[in-house]
Amino acid sequence: MTELYPKDRLAAQRIYLILAGLFISSLVVSNLIFQKFFSWDFFGLYTFEISVGILPYPLTFLITDIISEVYGKKRANQVVTTGIFASFFSLLLIYVADAVPATEWSPIGDALFTRVFGATAIAVLASMIAYLLAQYIDISIFHFWKRLTKGRHLWLRNNFSTFLSQFVDTFSVLFLLSSFGKIEWELFGALLLSGFLFKVIVALLDTPLLYASVYLLRRRFGMKWGEEFKELEF
Repeated sequence: MTELYPKDRLAAQRIYLILAGLFISSLVVSNLIFQKFFSWDFFGLYTFEISVGILPYPLTFLITDIISEVYGKKRANQVVTTGIFASFFSLLLIYVADAVPATEWSPIGDALFTRVFGATAIAVLASMIAYLLAQYIDISIFHFWKRLTKGRHLWLRNNFSTFLSQFVDTFSVLFLLSSFGKIEWELFGALLLSGFLFKVIVALLDTPLLYASVYLLRRRFGMKWGEEFKELEF
């Protein structure tokens, strides 16, 4: 285990907090913007029809994989748990904002505000259930493959863990939103396919970013490949 000087320990903690902040921001924003949908023609091969809420969400899996690889499973799970509290706290703030009556000159009136954010409660509930299942599955599978490969083949554990967890996430959140009447059941299959394929493509594309991030962190702190900051205390 690499021995860290106090200055390096502080730097490692700051990087961890930055990653955690990016993770929480991506998670909360994805729940707030989910009601807008768009289509994307993927080189004429397939046309995606997905929510804009899916755009920041794959970033959360990339960040937990970086944290898992460098800081360990415990730190990754801590970020996931913190994200749960942040999401429910944002929901509380939205309820308060919705309850406060708008002035006559307010650019955004009560009806429009409720229309945009009124489904946030269902979105947060559905997202959190799916999020819990997917993130903990992702972290567990990631470390299973890490032990099995003895710290080698980062691309393998990154993609294998993400593919399964993203399918669980996409299926769960769409199933719950459809059950609550927020999405028509007729759209379930198409949205599931589009959402999962989009996340698979993003997972493949972010693999070089994962390698670069892990490489830079290990180089910065003089760590061996596969080594973790298990001795860090926060």
